[in-house]
Amino acid sequence: MEVMVVESPHIARSYSDCNRRRSDDSPLVRCQTSCSSSLHRLLVHSAAECSDDAICKLIADLDSPSIESKRLAATELRFLAKHSPENRVRIARAGAVAPLVALLSHPDPQIQEQGVTAILNLSLCDENKSAIAGAGAIRHLVFALRFGTPAARENSACALLRLAQRDDLRAAIGCSGAIPALVSLLETGGPRGKKDAATALFALLAAKENMTRAVEAGAVRPLLDLMADPESGMVDKAAYVLHRVLSLQEGRRAAVAEGGVPVLVEMVEVGTRRQKEVSMLSILEICKEGAAYRRMVVREGGIPPVVALVQSSSEKTKEKVTSPPT
Repeated sequence: MEVMVVESPHIARSYSDCNRRRSDDSPLVRCQTSCSSSLHRLLVHSAAECSDDAICKLIADLDSPSIESKRLAATELRFLAKHSPENRVRIARAGAVAPLVALLSHPDPQIQEQGVTAILNLSLCDENKSAIAGAGAIRHLVFALRFGTPAARENSACALLRLAQRDDLRAAIGCSGAIPALVSLLETGGPRGKKDAATALFALLAAKENMTRAVEAGAVRPLLDLMADPESGMVDKAAYVLHRVLSLQEGRRAAVAEGGVPVLVEMVEVGTRRQKEVSMLSILEICKEGAAYRRMVVREGGIPPVVALVQSSSEKTKEKVTSPPT
């Protein structure tokens, strides 16, 4: 992404939340269906020892006319895939992906939620991503992201993130309407939902066409709001997503129109070292847009802190700052 992408260990650390979540870890690990606590314990126990026949029986139950059978089968498959890489492969190879994907748009919210989380857990295995995408999961995950329970929305965002780690799927995810749905989660979700949305957006914005979609979906305003609110716990994540958006002319113009220059200047002045560096690079991108924007940065008092930061920055950062516009 040329000079705009701050490819550093800081980004990897800042955007590792969903990656650290090796399987679903929501409060809904307790079975939020009519499952009893004893059944929950049975599900956890069965994850360690489940035969191929048992897996096939659970997959068959996903197509049962019984709502309860569907729900319990999806829940148990979810737990089987939660901590076991081997089970993730076994479940997918046994044919679970397509019937689980069918549950992602199910009218019963708990069935949908269990299906989404099972797909998330299966997507943690790279080998399963093609099968998941090939079964039409992207469109259904976007549906759950828009209309599901809070946990279903969060886990849909994480599943889309996992799929977006494949270069060949980012454009398809963007075309599916995922970007506006993720921006909505960024605006209206809880703390975890906002983090999941930002992480997924960061991955998807590696594709230029998705940057345009993000600007058109109104991503700049909520990103700036999160950057301006230290209590959000989202300053770093939002700053890195905005940084990618600013590689586009329309992104730079949207950031200025939404009052982004004062936010970025303040971050250069009082942010952490990581926040100062990414906001400095964002300010420099805005300055490339034209003299009017440079005057705006000057009026906001942005030049002295940027100069001071450049002087104390690493050689790599100095190289980014002093490189000529492309």
